[in-house]
Amino acid sequence: MAVDLPFYTEEFHGPFQLHGLGDFELEEGGVLPDLQLAVSTQGKLNAARDNCILVPTWYSGTHQIMEQVYIGPDRVLNPDEYFIVCINQIGNGLSSSPHNVDGAHAGPNFPKVRIGDDVRAQEQLLREVFGVEQLALVVGGSMGAQQTWEWAVRFPDKVLRAAPIAGTARNTHHDFLYTQSLMDAITSDPGWNGGTYASPAEVAEGLRLHGRLAGVMGWSTEWYKQECWRRVGDFPTFDDFTRDFTHGYHEVLDPNSLLAMGWKWQHADVGRNAGGSLGAALGRIKAKVYAMPISEDMFFPPRDIADEIALVPDGEMRVINSIDGHMGLIATDPGYLPQIELHLRELLAQEV
Repeated sequence: MAVDLPFYTEEFHGPFQLHGLGDFELEEGGVLPDLQLAVSTQGKLNAARDNCILVPTWYSGTHQIMEQVYIGPDRVLNPDEYFIVCINQIGNGLSSSPHNVDGAHAGPNFPKVRIGDDVRAQEQLLREVFGVEQLALVVGGSMGAQQTWEWAVRFPDKVLRAAPIAGTARNTHHDFLYTQSLMDAITSDPGWNGGTYASPAEVAEGLRLHGRLAGVMGWSTEWYKQECWRRVGDFPTFDDFTRDFTHGYHEVLDPNSLLAMGWKWQHADVGRNAGGSLGAALGRIKAKVYAMPISEDMFFPPRDIADEIALVPDGEMRVINSIDGHMGLIATDPGYLPQIELHLRELLAQEV
């Protein structure tokens, strides 16, 4: 059934182009017909085609937040120097997603998609549409970090440098359980109706609960103690912040898209490329890798990333200090972005 989703338009997210990849075989089986990837580019590809940077997206986010926070002439990810490609992950509302595909795959019948499917589709698009065979850098946060790890493992000869920010190569049991709680918040709302709602408004309470759970884990306890919501926006009180940000951000999102991305998040595991061995998978990486966990992140704590980066032949861990926790990714902490910029500048200067 059709779902009214005006949120997933250029009006809200800025310009993007849809690129069709044809019928796309999925790792979980089956085919996603006429796969469409929503892509935003900045800068120009040079004659040598060696200045391309890929920026994948995270859970619930689109290219818009990546461009607003991480990309610009005053940033390390400078479109005057690099050809920067932001590719929206499958199921995020702009690329092929439950609400914008037809037929048997629409709505709650949207097929199971893995991080590996995203990365294979991105590689095909970069090669076929832009003629890019090698990437100067892949950088992404959260689920974008999961895609960054997958890129470095699956296509070791195509990735020169990788910067996964606040995300692991293999999802942990703790994070699996947390993500399941986010998904259960949606499906427990009677308005979800097995995924056959007519509008996200019918699932409003489930989406609000989803937002509250994200708020519990997304920001740190110290962040709340210091009332840091005041620097996120014009929120004089905690109730204002909860109503207008915690609830407001999530109420417009498509429940089925969140569920599709949530399953993908839960099942992220680069070890699938090496017979289940995480060590063997990470050991095949040829890229120079800077893994950048956020100090107060309760989704992907630094100790989890430390265990993984130790298995990478040419990898280093650069902890980003911020009490904003996982939500530090949206750069509400004024001290966050300078640290990211410092490490990315150093990484891009590395001879590889």
